[in-house]
Amino acid sequence: MNKKELSERDICSKFITPAIQKAGWDLQTQVREELYLTKGRVIVSGQLHTRDTGKHKAQRADYVLFYKPNIPIAVIEAKVNTLSVGSGMQQGQAYGQTLQVPFVFSSNGDGFLFHNALMSEGVLEKEISLDAFPSPEQLWQWWNAEKNLTPAQTELVTQDYYSDGSGKTARYYQILAINKTTEAIARGQKRILLVMATGTGKTFTAFQIIWRLWQAKAKKRILFLADRNILVDQTRTNDFKPFGSAMTKISKRQTDKSYEIYLSLYQAVTGTEEEQNIYKQFSPDFFDLIVVDECHRGSAAEDSNWRKILEYFSAATQIGLTATPKETKDVSNIDYFGEPIYTYSLRQGIEDGFLAPYKVVRFDLDKDLSGWAPSEGQRDKYGHEIEQRTYNQRDFDKTLVLEERTELVARKISEYLKATNRFDKTIVFCDDIDHAERMRQALVNENADLVLENSKYVMRITGDSKEGKDELDNFIFPESRYPVIATTSKLMSTGVDAQTCKLIVLDQRIQSMTEFKQIIGRGTRINEAYSKHFFTILDFKGATALFADPDFDGDPVQIYEPGANDSPVPPKLEGDEVPEPVNSGLADSDETKVRKYHVKGVEVRVVAERVIYYDAQGNPITESLKAYTLRTLNREFASLGDFLKRWNAAERKQAIITELEGEGIFFEALSAELGDQLDPFDLICHLAWNQPPLTRRERAAKVKKRDAFGKYGEKARSVLDALLDKYADQGVEPLEEVQILRIDPFRQLGTPLELVKAFGGRAEYEQAIRELENELYSAS
Repeated sequence: MNKKELSERDICSKFITPAIQKAGWDLQTQVREELYLTKGRVIVSGQLHTRDTGKHKAQRADYVLFYKPNIPIAVIEAKVNTLSVGSGMQQGQAYGQTLQVPFVFSSNGDGFLFHNALMSEGVLEKEISLDAFPSPEQLWQWWNAEKNLTPAQTELVTQDYYSDGSGKTARYYQILAINKTTEAIARGQKRILLVMATGTGKTFTAFQIIWRLWQAKAKKRILFLADRNILVDQTRTNDFKPFGSAMTKISKRQTDKSYEIYLSLYQAVTGTEEEQNIYKQFSPDFFDLIVVDECHRGSAAEDSNWRKILEYFSAATQIGLTATPKETKDVSNIDYFGEPIYTYSLRQGIEDGFLAPYKVVRFDLDKDLSGWAPSEGQRDKYGHEIEQRTYNQRDFDKTLVLEERTELVARKISEYLKATNRFDKTIVFCDDIDHAERMRQALVNENADLVLENSKYVMRITGDSKEGKDELDNFIFPESRYPVIATTSKLMSTGVDAQTCKLIVLDQRIQSMTEFKQIIGRGTRINEAYSKHFFTILDFKGATALFADPDFDGDPVQIYEPGANDSPVPPKLEGDEVPEPVNSGLADSDETKVRKYHVKGVEVRVVAERVIYYDAQGNPITESLKAYTLRTLNREFASLGDFLKRWNAAERKQAIITELEGEGIFFEALSAELGDQLDPFDLICHLAWNQPPLTRRERAAKVKKRDAFGKYGEKARSVLDALLDKYADQGVEPLEEVQILRIDPFRQLGTPLELVKAFGGRAEYEQAIRELENELYSAS
């Protein structure tokens, strides 16, 4: 056996795996091979998407070693034997930094380069033989010595996670959050803040923390507080279900002290002095642990009801969970809980590919910009004389309603859905209940055909509407087609796990960064089974100006401001019970307090048009798109010859295109600027080296004119001709996917198997595709 000729997988199976097994590592419970740590950022191009293969590509470690399941301790990066023993070290260290483990190994099958960040043996890196790989106990002893944990603390931090037997494992950031929190509690920390972006599994993380503490009997009675009934019920029936009969929900202001896990809506244990007695029925030391979900909602305010609960049970360990820590001059989560023990931001979630990126379509309406003033003595549609002053965006839908404005917004929403998919789940955030109802009516009229098919196509889901709230679960569940469009105010801004929501509409004036992040979070979940990989925000009230705030940690992939006659679709780029009390900050507006003037007959138009693109680092591109592209291409390629060499050598041209898209080059937007039907190849050559471009159709015609495929039989030539037509219409990507043979016009020529056989087999077919691409790109 010549080791130099072995593949990387062979090096793993024949040398690395036996070495670690010999050192005492259990392959079933302690070793994970080819483990994906991240998924790769979703790259959005028009209504299409792909996964980044560049800077933010998926991270896959060859080996991750665990001292116990879900306690990672080391990473091994393997390379072929033609490379040096340490050639994988830098790559392995990147994975080690993601997992925050101190030990990294690189191997080519001859031995290991061992990076010991703890310098346990007085050296940072050294080569060791295959027979000298350290045991699990050795690595854990070194790390434990660094952590300086007592035996009792070690027993707690190595407590098993819950497993349902399905093999489902926590994501790397969830593991870090769970383990860091458990270790902090083991060390005696009493106040802990966990910051995790919406959609990253805060409740699952909380469950695993509680499970470990409960199983270890370190915390015997636990209270989980949330601010919406739907959150409590979802928690009970989903993530917390394994607690079974040990768990109860506090309801009807009744307490039963025989349980161990208590779930409660915080309003159920607060209220009037008499109502507050419910939590005082428990002794101050009854609970060992209190977990506060969505703690930004007010738990940290000194005069809040939540704060009273936390102070009453001050002897308990308390964990605050939030996606958006609230820091104002009046309210501070950090002041109460301390600095976050772990933060996983929206930006990081998007870069890792666990959260959906998003595009923004901004609409500037003329009356929002210039304002509107009534004529002297003018009355509204109900006969009320309108107060004389200039009304602007601050006033619209709060103190004055321009009915044509509502109709215009509904029309633009409907135009977007008609141009994309009319059954994409959509949430329209309005200023109050009245506004949500008017928007529902306007959307019903814009979509009368679908509403006649099913009246639940558009629903108002607000705190005062039993009918709407009854449909909330159907809106959330991916399997339920209706409702499609939900108009709301505050009720759906938090705690609504709408996994398939693809469109968020902001017709609400939002000044709070906390509220803005929560609303954006309604769309950040990815659901691949239902083709939800990104979402779009339609902004009618300038709320997305908050993107410019340094506190916002996740940038849109595109911002588009259509003019009056433009398509709303951007250019393509490569508690659920009675309304909450007003003092809780959750209630929809009280319509009896402020009279609204309702004005009809005022024309409202969309004005202004501007497109903002964001580069690969999430920063807005301030120069022209052409100049930015030229700078990026010059960084990637030394010369035209360098580019052509890489292009011609690539077996899949789409791989280069996707890589450059990952660097922030927007091919379809450039094509729209320079002329439709231009191939990325021509865009690159033209912009970087001033080569005259050809359209895809011109390239395909030149190949057909040369009759380059005379050596093939009739059926094979028919396939190649059809592929050229596909290229002319759609570009090179379809050519490189054999699945294209399953659609028309190929289906009319034969089955995929028959068509491939016409070339002699799969290998010959793929060679013919490479020849076809060579012919296409030599035509210049």
